[in-house]
Amino acid sequence: MSYKFDLDDAIGLAHTLGAEYKIHGDEMQWKYCPYCNGGAHHDEESFSINIESGAFLCLRSSCGMSGHFAELARDFDYRLDNGISTVYVPLPQPKKPIVSRDSAIEYMKSRGISEEITKRYSITAQEKNPDVIVFPFFDETGKLQFVKYRNSKFRKGMKGNKEWCEANAMPILFGMYQCKGFDRLIITEGQIDSLSVAQAGFDNAVSVPTGAKGMTWFPPCQEWISKFKEVIIFGDCEKGHITLVDELKARLSQPIKVVRMQDYLGEKDANDILRTYGVKAIQKCIENAREPSIECVKDMASVDFLDINSLDKVATGIAELDKTLGGGVCVGQMVLVTGKRGEGKSTFLSQVECNALEAGERVFIYSGELPDFNVKYWMDSQLAGASNMDISLNQFGGEQYTIHPDALKKINEWYRGRCYIYDNNYVYDKESELESLVETVEKVIRQYSVRVIGIDNLMTAMDTVTEQENLYLAQSNFVGALKKLAMRYKVIIYLVAHPRKSQNGFTNDDVSGSSDITNKVDIVLNYGRDATDSRKSYLQVTKNRLFGNLRQKEDSIRLRYSSMTKRIFGEEEKTIMQYGWEREEFSAVGDDELPF
Repeated sequence: MSYKFDLDDAIGLAHTLGAEYKIHGDEMQWKYCPYCNGGAHHDEESFSINIESGAFLCLRSSCGMSGHFAELARDFDYRLDNGISTVYVPLPQPKKPIVSRDSAIEYMKSRGISEEITKRYSITAQEKNPDVIVFPFFDETGKLQFVKYRNSKFRKGMKGNKEWCEANAMPILFGMYQCKGFDRLIITEGQIDSLSVAQAGFDNAVSVPTGAKGMTWFPPCQEWISKFKEVIIFGDCEKGHITLVDELKARLSQPIKVVRMQDYLGEKDANDILRTYGVKAIQKCIENAREPSIECVKDMASVDFLDINSLDKVATGIAELDKTLGGGVCVGQMVLVTGKRGEGKSTFLSQVECNALEAGERVFIYSGELPDFNVKYWMDSQLAGASNMDISLNQFGGEQYTIHPDALKKINEWYRGRCYIYDNNYVYDKESELESLVETVEKVIRQYSVRVIGIDNLMTAMDTVTEQENLYLAQSNFVGALKKLAMRYKVIIYLVAHPRKSQNGFTNDDVSGSSDITNKVDIVLNYGRDATDSRKSYLQVTKNRLFGNLRQKEDSIRLRYSSMTKRIFGEEEKTIMQYGWEREEFSAVGDDELPF
């Protein structure tokens, strides 16, 4: 049976050889090549193993060893699991109790571990080299299964290895034999860390044999560890993350707790905490351990109560619609405006934008079909009103409308710093327009404090996608991205989209494109003209996520439309309305009028 590369095997080999390593991206980088040891100059990090394929390579030209990890393991007599069973080499058993040598006792005292704990866990030192501390791993029956060594004099930059272990021995948890009962098990990364927990008065403290990522110990220990009612993970605190948590959460079935990051008090591990703050700090770590949180999930009790009726809203200016929506559109919501082609969706959106300006909001407009001067003319007309227009006849005898120059000047000044429009001419690379638009919307929100955004329309943002499947995916992703912006920045986004042809009246499923669109928005509005009278129009509210009130079919909101002013207003609303530009004065301040 062929061998399939497993990162645990590479970690196991590294620990067996005492090789220092780090995981960077998809590479396992060793400090020294096991073949050439870095050459005469001890070149570092020239040897790596690809953690996806298992291919290894030494970059030193004089070495250049390469191949598959199975060959590397063979060359260094490291036994692999070939899919049949793992056979470990049994270790010779001590004929009498292990005596803790003085050098081991003194070293452990320097790490805050008492002589009593050192002897209880049979920590000793090599006879010929007393600087090498020996950690024996006994299983739950008291049988020696694994041995790890530590050079107590090792300093960064020295030749040789800081830690290593017996080759081909069965990896198990350190401290298993000293555990009592099966109520709670505390797991640390390093042996001295588990001894630090034992020093603080906890019996069931164990540590992993080959680092946080090495899980070769789990199969031999799985049955034993499953007997515990609860497991507390006391890994190393590295770069804002607690080691061992992800690996053990995926493997253990019983309740798990993790030491809180704040209880590390700025230290890296249990031994650092012990030496700096003492046993009470270790005890606090265990007492305060909490169940690890699940991303994007929180306790309902932690959610603040919020009265939806008090939410910040921006009125549309159409009384019946605002009444249906509970006072207007709430910030954070996304509104889909749909309706048949040529029946006034863009006009309705422009009207809403005018009313947002009147409410004191800043507005951003995107039009994928109309040039900016056309959008501006439509909005200028709505803001001007009939009293600020002249009527004349064109060469065909039809009426044409001209806004008074003084009114245009004041309207333009009223826009300044309050209303912005997307510059279609700036986008030269059409393939990037969709992404550019979303990014621009976010920048406009952040830089100009815009709170109302109008996008007309969805299909023009999708016009670079040709395949049907990609089109629907692009639409869904685009609407989803806009919805996230609305929620994150508490703004309102209006999006115009065309419906499919329908014979039985409009439903949300009739919106053209991905079915995700109407699912992701908060409000769906269907705007249309009366078939018998172009001065009359209607508005249906077919989705109202927050308040639930709908206006459909015979209950549709009845509106009127003025071809002269392009204004849309309710049947009971006044046709004459003055916007802020007419009530406010916009004049330059002379030097002699400065207030300072």
